[in-house]
Amino acid sequence: MRKNFILICLISLPLLILFSCSSTKKVKYFQDLADSGQLKTIAKAEYYEPKVQVDDILTIVVQTLDPSATQMINSGNIPIVGTAGATTSSMSLSPAATAASSQQQATSGYLVDKQGFVDIPVLGKVSVIGHTTFELKDILTTLASKYYQSPTVNVRFANFKISVTGEVLKPGVYIMPNEKVSILDALAMAGDLTIYGKRDNVLLIRENADGTKSPYRINLKKSNIMSTDYYYLRQNDIIYVEPGQGKAAATDASQARYYTLVGSLLSVIIVFLTRK
Repeated sequence: MRKNFILICLISLPLLILFSCSSTKKVKYFQDLADSGQLKTIAKAEYYEPKVQVDDILTIVVQTLDPSATQMINSGNIPIVGTAGATTSSMSLSPAATAASSQQQATSGYLVDKQGFVDIPVLGKVSVIGHTTFELKDILTTLASKYYQSPTVNVRFANFKISVTGEVLKPGVYIMPNEKVSILDALAMAGDLTIYGKRDNVLLIRENADGTKSPYRINLKKSNIMSTDYYYLRQNDIIYVEPGQGKAAATDASQARYYTLVGSLLSVIIVFLTRK
């Protein structure tokens, strides 16, 4: 009896080890860069400042020597309630908190209407569509100078959001703390790719001015991504990381290990029952 039990264990153990072993594929970024020695210089990607679009939300703050003088303008950054029902001020958010999902927070600012205008107290209705925040700063400073002495104007996007989905650790919609955001920044905020994510075929979906979508394929294993027009993201970009074959293989291997274990246990039980 004891010899039979030992024999079954010796047969089952190699099977368990066989199904437990799995090969690991390369998950390294920028594999064309050498591991040692002098590395080549990578050409920089062209950065284009984002321009204001319809339905964007802008945080506009005007500062003067008398804070109460511009209180009406600054309080006009009305909190817009998110789907979760929370209201928060984007001016008080830390970068980490700002990167939370848009479903879990609200955004404060002036909403750009369908005609491309924002209605600012005192300053009136201002056309903002097609301008960068830097250009709007100069436009609003000139306009505010008619009413205030030496005003300082700050303009920023309050809803510069990027969606990251698929095989990442923390998929979601992220509000970026600044306008100059790379695809690596967005993936890092989402916790990076999982071990199963396809690093050589990341999908970037970009919204065009006319509302159409343009897809691009990105290979994170090549360093030239840092020189392309897709390296820096634009508002409303969507990043989708496809699962690789390794995920399906891991699922199949897990099932195979389960069936092997069950089969081994059944074999042991049958031997005990037949030897009685």
